[in-house]
Amino acid sequence: MSKQILRAAIAVFFLCTSTSLLPGWNSEGHMAVAYVAYLRLQPGTKQRAIALLKLNPYYANKWSKMIPRGTSDADYQEMIFMIAATWPDEIKQDPNYKDDGTQDGDKPDGPVSSQNIGYTDTLRHKYWHFVDMPFSQDGTALNGPTRPNAETQIVVFRKVLSGNGNDALKSYDVVWLMHLVGDVHQPLHCTSRFSEQLPDGDAGANLVELNPDPSKNELHAFWDDILGTSNDPVSAMHVGEGLPSPDATMAGDINVDDWISESFQDAKTDVYILPIGPGKGPFTLTPQYEAAARQVASQRIALAGVRLANVLNNELK
Repeated sequence: MSKQILRAAIAVFFLCTSTSLLPGWNSEGHMAVAYVAYLRLQPGTKQRAIALLKLNPYYANKWSKMIPRGTSDADYQEMIFMIAATWPDEIKQDPNYKDDGTQDGDKPDGPVSSQNIGYTDTLRHKYWHFVDMPFSQDGTALNGPTRPNAETQIVVFRKVLSGNGNDALKSYDVVWLMHLVGDVHQPLHCTSRFSEQLPDGDAGANLVELNPDPSKNELHAFWDDILGTSNDPVSAMHVGEGLPSPDATMAGDINVDDWISESFQDAKTDVYILPIGPGKGPFTLTPQYEAAARQVASQRIALAGVRLANVLNNELK
């Protein structure tokens, strides 16, 4: 069976049997990041990563059942790797997990928020998905990002993966790392705009309203979904295949602070621009804004994928 025919068959399978894979970029964006990374993993790194993913509680009960019989071993492993990148979003809707912290789980609250104990942890840790670097366009006073956050956790997870710890913890940390590398390349996961209307910040533009037709009804969701909303890994492969090749020098930068700084700058120069005005809206996006946003998102997802591969090749032991 040709690769094209197999992909078509798998796409039909996912259309009929898909489960809920939830936003991050969104599922398609995170799987596209993982697809780009997987193609660049060294053989030994691939084997190590797949072995660790098999320890995830979703592997046997959910992920493996999502891939149709007859899929080659190579395609099966690739899809498992891609789907695994969505796990930290999937648990947001899993009743076996629970919110912690404050403000519906979006803000950390005490030592438990920083714990890294593996799959015995049933907290959703929503505040690990972002780092709200503050800025204002009207002089409103700023509050710095809370900790722990995406930046602190990426550092923690990379340290565990490069060390001699147990595989159960490394499995937990690798799925979180795969996801968070994607998250911090989304500009609105790295910023919060403070304004007279939103003096406590806009939570990465989750509080910035859009006129819903033809756009999403808030700015953060628009950026999460800009390259597509499918939960089919074959669709994510097509997204990945169409991404631009990132600058080699930037791709070689594996400093998480640089990644966050880039996203923060992109938010200021490419997100909070007209027709996005001051305050909370609602605003109506233009075709020009949407086209430019797709270009920025494509560049960021491609860069995230190559950087994720570089980190895993260098550090996954």
